[in-house]
Amino acid sequence: MTKGTDDMNENVKAALKKRAEKVISALEKNNMKGYLVDTPDEAKQIIKELIKDDKLIVSGGTMTLKETGIQDFLNENYSGIYIDREKLSPDEVNDLYRKAFSADTYFASTNAITEYGELYNVDGTGNRVAAMIFGPKQVIIVAGLNKIVTDLHSAVDRLETIASPANCVRLGRNTPCAKTGRCAHCLSPDRICNDYVIMAHQRDKDRIKVILISDEYGY
Repeated sequence: MTKGTDDMNENVKAALKKRAEKVISALEKNNMKGYLVDTPDEAKQIIKELIKDDKLIVSGGTMTLKETGIQDFLNENYSGIYIDREKLSPDEVNDLYRKAFSADTYFASTNAITEYGELYNVDGTGNRVAAMIFGPKQVIIVAGLNKIVTDLHSAVDRLETIASPANCVRLGRNTPCAKTGRCAHCLSPDRICNDYVIMAHQRDKDRIKVILISDEYGY
């Protein structure tokens, strides 16, 4: 039974990797660079090659970096990393938001990525999506294959039934989705969904790099 389960899991992973290859091809057409790796360690090797001697490296806050160990990897191996907002005061956080626009490299994940090579993200403050769009010299997106969806309609559904409810639970927000598991398009003061951004074709070729890891990470 265990072997059959393992075989099934491997078959599912193989199918998902085929889907990821389609996404990478679409990203390339949209002037974004795509990578597909099997493990977080392989992702770290690509990151080492991409950031080189960058001095200012900023993160928009992502569970994926924590779950893959990439956040610890950055903090342990590079100086000038401004990544752990939980240890900063409100004034320091606001300063960090603004520093991001002049960063050499900006790290983030994505709420969803379509088979057409579009990145779909929803933000509470807007700092994350703003920096993804403009400012940093390069943006490195790290995501699990669970973030892949068919199209933008599926991306919205993923946000409303998975990403937003899970993040509101994690953050202890008093929102309807934290209680029901589905977005209610609320007007709660605790609402974290304020800015909706679709990133499609990019003018600055390969400024955005997307590293897909063959497993499930983040929300």
